[in-house]
Amino acid sequence: MIITQKKPIDEVMAMVGDAKRIGIVGCSSCATACATGGQKEVAELAAYLESQGKTVVVTAVAEYCCMNLGVRGTLKPFQDKQLDCVIGMSCGDGVQVVANNINVPVYPSNNTMFLGEAKKLGLFEEACHLCGNCVLGTTGGICPISRCAKSLVNGPCGGAKNGKCEVNPENDCAWILIYNRLKDTNQLEKLSVRREDKGYADVSYPRTINIRGKK
Repeated sequence: MIITQKKPIDEVMAMVGDAKRIGIVGCSSCATACATGGQKEVAELAAYLESQGKTVVVTAVAEYCCMNLGVRGTLKPFQDKQLDCVIGMSCGDGVQVVANNINVPVYPSNNTMFLGEAKKLGLFEEACHLCGNCVLGTTGGICPISRCAKSLVNGPCGGAKNGKCEVNPENDCAWILIYNRLKDTNQLEKLSVRREDKGYADVSYPRTINIRGKK
């Protein structure tokens, strides 16, 4: 799940500026789960904008703002409405997809924080850095890139105290968690496997994956 947080409303209003006629697009997937872009949040933002003298012409909540074809359909009611701008209440990728499908300025109402998991309702923890070279098979399914404050791939730094990270004592040491998981699953031999240090020299952004073969 892509975890987002609402931007301060004054930042959103500064982006909107003098725009009068506004559209709002939410997302029924991750942003809804994070309470940053579901039906409720879209309605709340629309009401606030109206209270500030803006005219909210049209609103919608896409099933997935990251899906180009779906967003294209969601935006059909937005076309030819003489909008001054659109506010995207999704992750950064969703905002870009909306911007690619409508010829007016598109502004984000959220900050995109991380790829994470819902531990329970309203509580999210970072789980993956999307690094492109997954080591979970040798670390007991616990990501050292995300869970270790130093992103160490070959064991602990030695600074943990009482099982907690020296950088942030509120966090468990990722490598102690990894050790315990490997021990519990009879895989301690994997601790001796040397993992290559993370380097991004061979990565060229933006990346593209095409499972359909040649374009």
